[in-house]
Amino acid sequence: MRKRLTILSIILLVFAVSVPAYAQNVDLGVSMGSEGIRGFYLGISNYYRVPEREVAVVRERGVHYNDLPVVFFIAARAHVAPGVIVDLRLGGMNWWDISVRYGIGPEVYYVPTTVVVKNPPYGRAYGYYKKHPREQWNRIVLRDADIVNMVNLRYVSEYYDYPEDRVMKMRGQGKDFVAIDWTAAKESKGKKNRYAMDDGKYGKKGKHGAKEDKKDKGKGNDRYYDDDDHGKGGKSKDWKEGPGQGKGKGKDKWD
Repeated sequence: MRKRLTILSIILLVFAVSVPAYAQNVDLGVSMGSEGIRGFYLGISNYYRVPEREVAVVRERGVHYNDLPVVFFIAARAHVAPGVIVDLRLGGMNWWDISVRYGIGPEVYYVPTTVVVKNPPYGRAYGYYKKHPREQWNRIVLRDADIVNMVNLRYVSEYYDYPEDRVMKMRGQGKDFVAIDWTAAKESKGKKNRYAMDDGKYGKKGKHGAKEDKKDKGKGNDRYYDDDDHGKGGKSKDWKEGPGQGKGKGKDKWD
């Protein structure tokens, strides 16, 4: 009997090891199985215009599912490869410190909405913005949770053309963003289009970007990876320049 149990344990162990890391549902708080996770990866890949495998690699390095959109959001605006942001994150830096390092201010994380936001987890962040006049937003310091929630709100609502209040409600109910992404994908299934971060029916700046203050133009809004000012950047080897991009090839698509 013991021998049979030992053999069964070995078989289960081999099976677990053989499953790709990105297909395993190993994090507490992640409520969807491999299909939901794959859909989340695909959405991030399409929205941020990066290879799906690159999203999986970032996850395999130990970045939590909810943090994946933050990696690609900051990388795009900081002109560095996602791996650079992952190195900083895994090195112990919080999202705010990484943002400050690349000159990304709190105004970049703001997601305009017509909904009155008071309840957690979004009430705190929106309270910061409401409390301070826009010209004083540079005084705001966001927590990791605020940045994660705001970036994912922008991603889900823009990519699926999905109501912000629905995302906020599900997050307030304790759902992780893999589950929220799954729900948004199903409820918007009848729609023909999905929108990338800087295009779609909302124009070059996306659903929310079109509402951003012109004073923020050029402040960390660049879309394509490039070497950063400190020489620590670098383009992903799978990354391809967009039309008219690169050194000396005109303005970025977000301008």
